[in-house]
Amino acid sequence: MSADAPGDARARHDELARTVRDARYRYYVLSEPPLPDAAFDALLRELEDLEAAHPTLRTPSSPTQQVGAPVDAAFAPVRHPEPMGSLDNAFDRAEVEAWAERVRRGLGTDDPVRYTCERKIDGVAIDLVYRDGVLAHAATRGDGTVGEDVTAQVLTIADVPYRLALDPAPSVLEVRGEVYLPLAAFAAMNAARIEAGEAAFMNPRNAASGALRQKDPAVTAVRPLALWVHGVGAVEGLPSASHHETLSRLAAAGLPVPPETVVVDGVEAVWAEIERATAERHDLAYETDGVVVKVDDRGLQAALGSTARAPRWAIAYKMPPVEQETVLRAIEINVGRTGKVTPYAVLEPVLVAGVTITHATLHNELQVHAKDVRVGDTVIVRRAGDVIPEVVGPVRAARPRGLRRWRMPAACPFCGEPLVRPDDEAHHFCENVDCPNRLLESLAHLASRGALDIEGLGEQTVELLVTRGLVRDLADVFRLDARRDELLELEGFKERRVENLLAGIAAAREQPLDRFLVAFNVRHLGPSYARSLARAFGDLDRLAAATAEELEAVDGVGPAIAASLRSWFDNPRNARLVADLAALGVRPVAATTTAATEDAGGAVDPTLLAGLRVVVTGTLEGFTRDEAEAALTARGAAVTGSVSGRTSLVVAGAAPGSKVARAEALGVPVLDDAGFRDLLRAGWTG
Repeated sequence: MSADAPGDARARHDELARTVRDARYRYYVLSEPPLPDAAFDALLRELEDLEAAHPTLRTPSSPTQQVGAPVDAAFAPVRHPEPMGSLDNAFDRAEVEAWAERVRRGLGTDDPVRYTCERKIDGVAIDLVYRDGVLAHAATRGDGTVGEDVTAQVLTIADVPYRLALDPAPSVLEVRGEVYLPLAAFAAMNAARIEAGEAAFMNPRNAASGALRQKDPAVTAVRPLALWVHGVGAVEGLPSASHHETLSRLAAAGLPVPPETVVVDGVEAVWAEIERATAERHDLAYETDGVVVKVDDRGLQAALGSTARAPRWAIAYKMPPVEQETVLRAIEINVGRTGKVTPYAVLEPVLVAGVTITHATLHNELQVHAKDVRVGDTVIVRRAGDVIPEVVGPVRAARPRGLRRWRMPAACPFCGEPLVRPDDEAHHFCENVDCPNRLLESLAHLASRGALDIEGLGEQTVELLVTRGLVRDLADVFRLDARRDELLELEGFKERRVENLLAGIAAAREQPLDRFLVAFNVRHLGPSYARSLARAFGDLDRLAAATAEELEAVDGVGPAIAASLRSWFDNPRNARLVADLAALGVRPVAATTTAATEDAGGAVDPTLLAGLRVVVTGTLEGFTRDEAEAALTARGAAVTGSVSGRTSLVVAGAAPGSKVARAEALGVPVLDDAGFRDLLRAGWTG
């Protein structure tokens, strides 16, 4: 290790320090991060490694020794009763275990240490100071010592109590937490902004930060912000021996504490919790990018102490990033089964969350303009769970000069017909029902499980049949039994494969009306509305003859669906299709009564399960996932995707995954197949 750093190391250190300082300022003050979190972490790690190799570079002014960013002069400064430190990061199991070993050595013990494991919330750090139970002020992190006074803005958040439900109230209680935007609220807010022609926010964290730092609290109030609290700073009058006991007292005081927080013993249990949290990260209603691990005993926390910027008793494990940078090479469009046109990005291949991404959705022209992404841009690409990869936005600082805004082409690239955008729609459409790409998409959808469920009629088979001219529309599928010899001549079509395909088509003739309605690819018409229409009209002829007013009278079917369905039946090409199906002997009728739609006494009681929040996981005997969820919603239950403290029940079939363990940890009742059927029949009395 040299006494002084060589020139190249010092130059690289200066460059990294400037970049990190600028990124922090843009992140904390401007709410416009110039690069993804993973890229920032990599730069900071390189800076730390340089300083480890050349200690003379580590000075008090180095970004590695500082927290946050300077406060904005637009807000009054507030000094935190106790400094708000940052957290050291770990990126793999070895680093977590190395930290745990340092904790054991620091405590001088060989016994397992008790830890709390909390989801690392991707929000905006906030410091709430209560005096005698009343909120005195709220401040941002700032530089860790002095933050910005955002009390008026924070009081617009419904989750923040002005007065604590504690008697007696502590004389001083400094509460640490994160202000965030729930994912559903963020999506709805962005959709409204795009519809209004306003720029979309890149992610929930930026949107929350921007809302919290509005000078006018009335502007903050219209943003659907929420709060989670995860710890305390200065405390006078609220004794507690452990961190998890402190969190319980905060919850009792009326402060929102994440239900996902757990207490475990030993580093093996810590890693098991990290793996579980990583697997479930996309099941939550808020953004999370890691797990914060803390020594639970507050006395042991004090014994371990802190470095200049971070406590020794806590560490943040960072999950693999779901965002990366790459170059946008082109914007192309696809035409779907209803004619909806969707632009998508052609990308320089990039590895995101373990998957190489070459294409990502751009949704529609409005979103392309709202995000202001242009061909040639360096863009941030996001892949969260099983969600289709999307372009979050451009890295504007890296934009080459002269890039032009993208425009939707005037004509469909597949058939040459004009593309139109209805006045009340965000999307463009190709209205040519014979568009080649619409045909491929619609026939593949026709055979899907949600429609006619034809075994053997997958995308590759559809493409082959269309290319050979054997199928040109839905009705041609039911003519294939007369073209058996031609099918046998196709490459790869042996006797058994042809027999299985024709058997699947024969079975599809008996599918109920609602499945045919889904197969027709009517704009706005989903499975639940299709079931309502099938029950109301009984057969296809009556439905085809219904007026828009009669369609709209069906419960839940509004003007948009009624007009869309009426327009579909009025199209001469579609009218001929319905006639062809009838001539071929295909006569779909309303579904017979099932447990999913009716009970033994007749119609379902829509209030039977009202107020219940239910999660369905695994494979249930006699029900598809859609059917099980439809049965629950028909009886008034709210079906959600993740288990939390607000979940009423979990319905678990075969191979249920981690949600059952989560339910058991939270004390949420779990029902098996038999319990589920009892629930549908008699309701919940537990």
